[in-house]
Amino acid sequence: MWWFQQGLSFLPVALVVWSAASFVFSYITAIVLHHVDPLVPYISDTGTIPPERCLFGIMLNVSTFLGIATMYVRYKQVSALSPENPKILRLNKLGLLLGWMSCFGLCIIANFQKCVLYYIHVLGACLTFGVGSIYMLVQTILSYLMQPELHSKEIFWARLAVFLWSCSSILSMFVSSVVLYSGLYGQNLVQKLHWDTQERGYTSHIISTVSEWSLAFSFLSFFLTYIRDFQKISLEAVVSLQGQTLHESPGSFRAEEQALLVAGSI
Repeated sequence: MWWFQQGLSFLPVALVVWSAASFVFSYITAIVLHHVDPLVPYISDTGTIPPERCLFGIMLNVSTFLGIATMYVRYKQVSALSPENPKILRLNKLGLLLGWMSCFGLCIIANFQKCVLYYIHVLGACLTFGVGSIYMLVQTILSYLMQPELHSKEIFWARLAVFLWSCSSILSMFVSSVVLYSGLYGQNLVQKLHWDTQERGYTSHIISTVSEWSLAFSFLSFFLTYIRDFQKISLEAVVSLQGQTLHESPGSFRAEEQALLVAGSI
């Protein structure tokens, strides 16, 4: 059995590979069609103009679904490993809520382009990266609380390192973006897709774009740390049938003790 066939490890693998592909494919398409500059454009700029906008949107929507599934499996795993620890259970529920909010933000980014509805797009980015960073922090704390009995120390340190990487990227991106859009370098820079290296504000622009790419890949790296954990979990769906037909008719429902239970592995 291959390593990605063990347990549910294919979920974080699929999330990371598919999300990275959505960034790379839309970037390549935008470069080939000369819609953006080759040197580190904003990720959102590579999904602004058709046809890359369509590719960017549909691929990130799939990433949203994969993210929701991955975070749910993580939630169920932690719940099963520490059923008697109320502190861990509360943090685990908080983590699931934050994670799904982050996924919703990713869906907003995919469907509301930067140059069309800028403020809604920024809201999606804040949910994805801002709330997503808090999700990473919660999972890092859970890893700390569960080690060394349930988690190895190496996993905790790896997640802490990736979390600090994401925080530094957020700080760098925030500062450079504030400087860039402060009005010192012109107006309506949000719509600007092509930059000249001699323009004022170019340095701030590059720092901001590099920070955004760094932030995106720090998130993907965090989910890579789930692979080993997910190799040790599988989920089962249990279906309880309250009758043998799907329409209401006399005698269509039997007594509760005769309800059928069908279990299948997913």
